[in-house]
Amino acid sequence: MKFIAYLICYCIYPFSFLFPRNRKKWAFGSFRGAFNDNAKYLFVHASEHLPEIKCAWLSISKATVKDIKANGLVAYYILSPKGIWHALTSKYWFFNAYSSDIMFCLSGNAKLVNLWHGLPMKRIEFEITSGPLADRYKKKTLKERYFHPESFHRPDFVVSSTPFFSDIFSRSFRIPEQHCLELGYPRNEILLFSEQERTDYINKYEPVLTKTLVDDIVKGTYKHVFIYMPTWRDSQRDVFVQSFDLNRLDGILKTNNSLLLLKPHANTCVDTSDIKNYQNIIFLDSGTDVYPILPYTDVLITDYSSILYDYILMENHDVILYLYDYDDYLKDRELFYPFDENVVGKRAMNFDELCQCIGQGDFKIDEAQRKMIVEKFWGETIKHSPCEKIASCFLSTAASK
Repeated sequence: MKFIAYLICYCIYPFSFLFPRNRKKWAFGSFRGAFNDNAKYLFVHASEHLPEIKCAWLSISKATVKDIKANGLVAYYILSPKGIWHALTSKYWFFNAYSSDIMFCLSGNAKLVNLWHGLPMKRIEFEITSGPLADRYKKKTLKERYFHPESFHRPDFVVSSTPFFSDIFSRSFRIPEQHCLELGYPRNEILLFSEQERTDYINKYEPVLTKTLVDDIVKGTYKHVFIYMPTWRDSQRDVFVQSFDLNRLDGILKTNNSLLLLKPHANTCVDTSDIKNYQNIIFLDSGTDVYPILPYTDVLITDYSSILYDYILMENHDVILYLYDYDDYLKDRELFYPFDENVVGKRAMNFDELCQCIGQGDFKIDEAQRKMIVEKFWGETIKHSPCEKIASCFLSTAASK
């Protein structure tokens, strides 16, 4: 069935080039039909501030479409007549990973703007040389080409932050470096909002579960709120089982009157059957947009994830680097640059050290190192609104035609 579905997609794709595309129609989407990440924040901004542009979120999830419409925004089920028509007639597609975030077979002649989903620490796309994904990007096997056409569909533009990352994105996606737009990430704006701006945004656009969690944190008396966000492992291993003794950790958190949020990567397989039983540990669904929640946490626990670079944009927030599988991880995926020189945070190399960090409050960040990394990785992009800059870039193009 999967083979047939892709065969149909390949048959449809050539016809998508026949439709005239309107530069004042923009399509937005995200992986697995969710409403999240950079595309979400750019979509909300464009919908609110660009009345001359017809913006629509396209999703394979009818529940997502329903929720977006309930917030007064335009959204279509991608397989509906309106969804297909908007996809076929929109000149600009904005997405978080690949054209499949909307629908690959409807993308002919669209300008593809890849907002991506993090400043890469590990090698991505065609810079991958080892691990399971090497079959796709290095060997380029027929099977990988057939079932992942979106990976070989080059974007017209990729959003970047500095020349350092534009070089990386250029090589990874095999596009000219001048097509890497050093404008910053829309999702980071909510991290730097004033409290009133953030509250207004959450009340207007976030689901009840997010609002409730934020309210509970704000009204609670927790000494510290931790959030654990590990990166995706190519092996798909369940990091919450492999790397945690949740009973022991829950006891430490209760003693210290602290809360831990567990947020898996969207691609990670997790067994949640027992997690709901803990008093001071809350499991967040992998589809949850965590960015409205991050400002209300105190400490990020992560590893080789680019969430680190977003999180340290916020002052007075600390970091624990939980590196229990450092050697094994590097066997699956090489890094773009030296790890030690380009991270900041207290290091915990095993679970005992992690418990010690949490129990003793030993996780204060090196402020000088934080500022150095922010300057190197974000440059001037933290001084302006990425949403405004990106929207203006493509609005000016639309207006000139």
